Amino acid sequence: MTRPGRHPVNFRSSRRAALIVVVATAAVVVARQAFAAQTLGPVTDEIGVLRVAKGAPIQIGGYWVLTGPDAALGVDERRGAELALRDRKNTVAGHPARLVVEDDGCSAEGGQTAATKLAANPAIVIVLGPGCSGAATAAAPILWKVGIVDIGTASSAPSLTAPDRKPGFDGFVRTIFSDLHQGDADARWLHDTLKASRVVSVHDGNPYSRELATVMGRKFTELGGTIAAEEAIAPTDVDMHPLLTRIATLKPDAVYLPLLVAASAQILRQAKGVPGLEKTVFIGGGGQMAPELIQAAGASVVGYRLAYPDVSAEAMGKAYPRLVAAYKNVYGELPISGFHAHAYDAAEMAMRAIERVAVTTPDGTTYIGRKALRDAVYATEFEGMSGTIKCNVHGQCAAFKPAVYQFTSADPSTFKIGSNPKKIFP
Repeated sequence: MTRPGRHPVNFRSSRRAALIVVVATAAVVVARQAFAAQTLGPVTDEIGVLRVAKGAPIQIGGYWVLTGPDAALGVDERRGAELALRDRKNTVAGHPARLVVEDDGCSAEGGQTAATKLAANPAIVIVLGPGCSGAATAAAPILWKVGIVDIGTASSAPSLTAPDRKPGFDGFVRTIFSDLHQGDADARWLHDTLKASRVVSVHDGNPYSRELATVMGRKFTELGGTIAAEEAIAPTDVDMHPLLTRIATLKPDAVYLPLLVAASAQILRQAKGVPGLEKTVFIGGGGQMAPELIQAAGASVVGYRLAYPDVSAEAMGKAYPRLVAAYKNVYGELPISGFHAHAYDAAEMAMRAIERVAVTTPDGTTYIGRKALRDAVYATEFEGMSGTIKCNVHGQCAAFKPAVYQFTSADPSTFKIGSNPKKIFP
């Protein structure tokens, strides 16, 4: 198995990231001192009580990737959350509801920055997001240090809800599936449906990409297949010819790419000219389900497959068609990625939990216990837009429904999940 290659270190970037870690750590240590057991008004809570004055908004934080090549992922989730608040007339527990959003850039560094800003706002009740596992891995412990629950909306790395996760993730739950199940399903499709016997996987080092490649590879091997190599790239790599030339020598039946838009588009464009890869099937992951992939990959995208959750109306919650109609009515277009329903459900979960524990006194002041809110989130069960939402003790609140999609056109204006790319499995 090929070891991940080394890449030049950007020391300026490393120093900046280190500084952010120091600042974030200092901020949460100071804030943690203010979140001891507390009694405010009629509420006593183990880690603190939030007071919302009469007429003041209940502030719900959010952090997603909102700029760059992967922006469709985060914008789609933000819209899902906005639509959930809109359905409740932007009112929660008798207060106006306000969504306070930060851009995490789909990176650990961005997640630290976003979480530090949200944690520093004493009015934030709960946080939604992110879509990227790297951002969640960095951010969730920062938020929980100050008693803020974080509901992930598309961050699917297995480690985030693993039984052995660290205490810093006790405040993290998610309305998205775990890649333990995505990787298992992808391996089965490659082995049983595609009939591949040799596969090369390529990850970019972030938790989503690396863990999904590992899970898929382990299951594919259990099924009797061979992982010819597990390659590693940097998300910013541009010249993929050395990688692709090396892969061609291994003669794989398929190349598995759980990457984001920029890197996967570079691979697709450059693979067309590499001898030995003419008949090799390339299959990507959920982070690429966006019109930006078509724009970046051009004609090379036609025929490209994506392993993705089944987001057809039949596989989603009964009310999902209503959500799609509202999405188009409000934003003037159909969903631009596939996780708006999960974000809607995260916002709905947050609002249900808030209303369950909020105590409002006769003068209109509302008190919310932070530990009580965390426990209420874990106990919330309902039929959501994406299906049944019910958490286990480790914060996993959604199941996975597998599907495979295939791009049929290189025209970005034709992007529509279900037709371009169209569902080819099951």
